Amino acid sequence: MDKKKTNRNVLMIIIISALGYFVDIYDLILFSIVRVVSLKSLGISGDELMTDGVLLLNMQMGGMLIGGIIWGVIGDKKGRISVLFGSILLYSLANLANGFVQNVPQYAVLRFIAGIGLAGELGAGITLVSEVMSAESRGYGTMIVATIGIFGAVVAAMVGDYFDWRIAYFVGAGLGFVLLILRVGVYESGMYDSIKVKNVSKGNFLMLFKDRKYLGKYIYCISVGVPIWFIVGILITFSPEFAKAFNISEPIVAGKAVMFCYIGLAIGDFLSGALSQIFKSRKKIIEAFIIFEAVMIFVYLFFNRYDAFFFYIVCISLGVSGGYWAVFVTNASEQFGINIRATVTTTVPNFVRGAVVPVTLLFDYMRNYTGIVYSALIVGVLALIIAFFSVKRLEETYGKDLNYIEVS
Repeated sequence: MDKKKTNRNVLMIIIISALGYFVDIYDLILFSIVRVVSLKSLGISGDELMTDGVLLLNMQMGGMLIGGIIWGVIGDKKGRISVLFGSILLYSLANLANGFVQNVPQYAVLRFIAGIGLAGELGAGITLVSEVMSAESRGYGTMIVATIGIFGAVVAAMVGDYFDWRIAYFVGAGLGFVLLILRVGVYESGMYDSIKVKNVSKGNFLMLFKDRKYLGKYIYCISVGVPIWFIVGILITFSPEFAKAFNISEPIVAGKAVMFCYIGLAIGDFLSGALSQIFKSRKKIIEAFIIFEAVMIFVYLFFNRYDAFFFYIVCISLGVSGGYWAVFVTNASEQFGINIRATVTTTVPNFVRGAVVPVTLLFDYMRNYTGIVYSALIVGVLALIIAFFSVKRLEETYGKDLNYIEVS
């Protein structure tokens, strides 16, 4: 392949990975936005809105946890491109069907299937971008993927507000089918091709648990990202309840808080990615953003008692502080060899998302004893301490040669 074709392929991989993550975030946020209106249209009311909403969310997150493992293993066994095609096809079909559901059981099954499909996008995209770009520049590629992708939440908020919920799901499916067309002609990672025919253990998920060194590194990779989803899953999701505790008289809309937070996340992802390249360090930038998170969480909980305008400004700032998602996923991808890289890069962000469940349960349990503000403080500080300790234990991966394999 000549240099011109190679550069074009790299550019297409970055664009397609970014758009794939855009669709991933679009659907992830869309369900939260249309949850109430969609359930009401199916005849659900009262307390069942919360009960069935939790069921559907858990089905979606459960699908993503399982899908992360499935697509990660496929990405290492069959190739990164196969995941980009398979995951978005499954997601698109599930979302198309989602627009026709008539009852909650149908809705639940399709959210589970959509969750499986969505789980493969980010990990496969980051893995592919990391392997096709040079060691010195790949951070810019993953920065673009995350920054563009995060804006899927903003589009989901707008589509969910202005269109019927069924149309919103059709839009998501349509975006997925367009992506499938764009992916035709994209080439596989050369690093992966180099080991495809070799007698090497590929996509062995259990390898991560058989060796203490691999397991420790894997757990550290996951722990680094938990504070990001503490912000999204607790502080932003329950923003109306926090606003009430802060005695803010104006109504705070969760959908707006989500949108403003994700605008901040997009800004943060761009900044963290660029700074990791400028300072030639993943670790230092992640550490700096974790400290920034600690400051903003404290501001949110104890200095956020003014009006709705100030509240939403703080939501944007919180998003910026948690905007090291691109660097976090890139760092996880760079920690492991070719034969297990896709498995790690795909499962780590999905396990972080899944960590919202125990984090939320701990928050809810502590709330009964300390109140909503101090419960959030305790859980947030715990997540931040674990994340900071974990990033200290990981190796610096900026400029690291990724052309190697792991031996079980």
